[in-house]
Amino acid sequence: MDFMRLLQSLEELLYELVSWLVFYPVTLWRTLTRPREMMRYADIELGDIMEERYKDTLSPPLFLLLTLLFAHGLELALIAHRDDGLLPDMLRNDTNLLIFRAFLFSFFPLLMAVRLLRQAGAELDRETLKPPFYSQCYVAAPYAFGVSTGMNIARADHPGWVLAGTAITLLSLLWYVVVEVRWFRQDLRIGTPLALWLVARTVVEAMLLLFLATAALAYALGAGPG
Repeated sequence: MDFMRLLQSLEELLYELVSWLVFYPVTLWRTLTRPREMMRYADIELGDIMEERYKDTLSPPLFLLLTLLFAHGLELALIAHRDDGLLPDMLRNDTNLLIFRAFLFSFFPLLMAVRLLRQAGAELDRETLKPPFYSQCYVAAPYAFGVSTGMNIARADHPGWVLAGTAITLLSLLWYVVVEVRWFRQDLRIGTPLALWLVARTVVEAMLLLFLATAALAYALGAGPG
């Protein structure tokens, strides 16, 4: 009986993994072409029972995690000899590095969700935070991929690659800001100037928090020169 349950679990795991080959491109395409619809979709799906959620797409946190996994794989392909000398020992393992990057990029959907709730005057707790966080994960994924890929390309020695990587990074940031401004304006029913100020402020705060978290970990683990 235990062996049969194990086989059934493996069967379900295999199906789940291969289904990502279909639903990841679907989720990515919808997010890139209809980001606001996907963000609203994320909110609505959380109201369904667990078995009915995200039946035709990937869940937002999983989508973000897989996107970072692909960005990490692209980094390994682009950089033949990655210099890990400045990384703490713990982050020289690809799995640990991926988890840490997922944690860092989750600052963006988290802070955006908190800002939305605060600006709307809503109570902040685990239940109210989850819907906006999930919706924000959808648009954070392409942004994270673009920034990560652009920065990795810019690390090349050739000036053309540096220019291309910088352009990809800036375009990804511009796409993210435009999507967020439109979402804040629609969701909070505010004007464009205020929406732009809220989004820009939140992006800067997330970047600062990302930098501080990285520096704190490096200091705690004794990474870096000296």
